[in-house]
Amino acid sequence: MKRIGLLCGLLLLGLQVFAEGYQVNLQGNRQTGMGHTGAGLFMGASSMHFNPGALSFMDKKYDFSFGGSFIFSNNTFQKQASVYEAKSDNPLGTPFYFYGATKVNDKLAFGLAVTTPYGNSLKWGDEWDGKLLIQDISLRAIFVQPTLSYKINDKLGFGVGLMAVNGNVDLNKALPVQYDAGDASVNIAGNTWAFGFNAGLSYKASEQLSFGLSYRSEVLVKLEEGDADFTVPGSLSTLYPDTKFDSELPMPMNITFGVGYQVNDKLLLAADLQYVGWSTYESLNFDFEAESIPDSYNQRDFENTMIYRLGAEYSLNEKFQFRAGVYYDSTPIPEDLLTPETPGTNKIGLSLGCGYQINDKLSLDASLLYIHGTKREDGYAPTNFYGTYYTNAVIPGIGINYSF
Repeated sequence: MKRIGLLCGLLLLGLQVFAEGYQVNLQGNRQTGMGHTGAGLFMGASSMHFNPGALSFMDKKYDFSFGGSFIFSNNTFQKQASVYEAKSDNPLGTPFYFYGATKVNDKLAFGLAVTTPYGNSLKWGDEWDGKLLIQDISLRAIFVQPTLSYKINDKLGFGVGLMAVNGNVDLNKALPVQYDAGDASVNIAGNTWAFGFNAGLSYKASEQLSFGLSYRSEVLVKLEEGDADFTVPGSLSTLYPDTKFDSELPMPMNITFGVGYQVNDKLLLAADLQYVGWSTYESLNFDFEAESIPDSYNQRDFENTMIYRLGAEYSLNEKFQFRAGVYYDSTPIPEDLLTPETPGTNKIGLSLGCGYQINDKLSLDASLLYIHGTKREDGYAPTNFYGTYYTNAVIPGIGINYSF
């Protein structure tokens, strides 16, 4: 039973990373520079992610935007009642985005977005104290979203997009078995597609004031025939068989209300209030193909959260804009369910950015985001692994925009 419990715990924790990960939403460098606000703003093709209702207000026939970011993240763990400390050696994360849109006529716009709003790369190493929970993990989720947006009148726009999500996870952990070749280990890997939708309303109350409301649906990720591959001595191969498993995991819905206010010709202010429905993640269940491993039920009880965002953009002249923003993002992970796979803490994000208009068609955006995870003393009760976690990330990014 101990062997089975360790395997189930591994799968549970690995997919939990897919659920929370680093949900930093680096889906537009202009928006990132403004604290990741955007639901109440009109920003051309990139509105497909932030509020598809605003896409119908794009003022050019064609609008394209492409960019990426570079995540330099660090995690530190100090073990409870011990002097032991470990630091992660995380690989570079490279989320990206692409938007392409066209005005079909004065009222109708169509576009395609390819974004990566979920992703994580975390490496604690092969020999740290938590190696039985995790050694390293790589997570990728790519969203492909065709979008239609219709301008109902000069003030109100509505849009909807279909989200096709490709998710991939690959993680490694040690097993409590040692032999001549070293620690026994297991690799968990899986790839799947899932679907949802994104919808939004955008309202231009006046030339200065605008509002937006967007809804990103829950996406139920069904992982079928995932692989659990073990590296163990031959004498234990019947106890640790390579096997397949099926599981389901909900990626939560998001509701965002945004406000934009053009104070004057130079200053634009924005605020977003984002509600994340993490409570849909009540449990995680597993159906194993190998008859020697019983199916598993794991209670999670995540909690709904709020994210508060503020941003500003100041135009120094016709070519150069300066941006800044701040946000607060609370963790959904309850006490006694915190793991080193996803050391979820309350996060504060501080951002700066700038834009440069090269000519009437081409512009560049750059952003710099710092994420500070507040100190958290907690742990994972099923394995009694407790300590203090510190997390932070520095994320520069750059984007190119072309419209005509």
